[in-house]
Amino acid sequence: MTILRIPTPLRAYTSGKSEVNVSGSKISEALVDLTIQFPAIKSHLFNESGELRPFVNLFVGENNIKDLQGVDTAIKDGDRIMLIPSIAGGWSVK
Repeated sequence: MTILRIPTPLRAYTSGKSEVNVSGSKISEALVDLTIQFPAIKSHLFNESGELRPFVNLFVGENNIKDLQGVDTAIKDGDRIMLIPSIAGGWSVK
């Protein structure tokens, strides 16, 4: 199994779990497994077209999948995937 690390803001959709075991040989398969286990997280990861939302960053080890083969990036048992949502916003002076 592969371990997918869930960030704090998304743990409400994984029953509070910080890590989830997922299966698959590619990131896309691991994400399908995640959304089967926890259907409520799907809309937070994917847009209406089924594509990964632009603010969702996934790392296999220290490598961002955007620098690899995207959701087609190969994974193997024992890999650790980190899901890191981008944070937007900030402070402005009026």
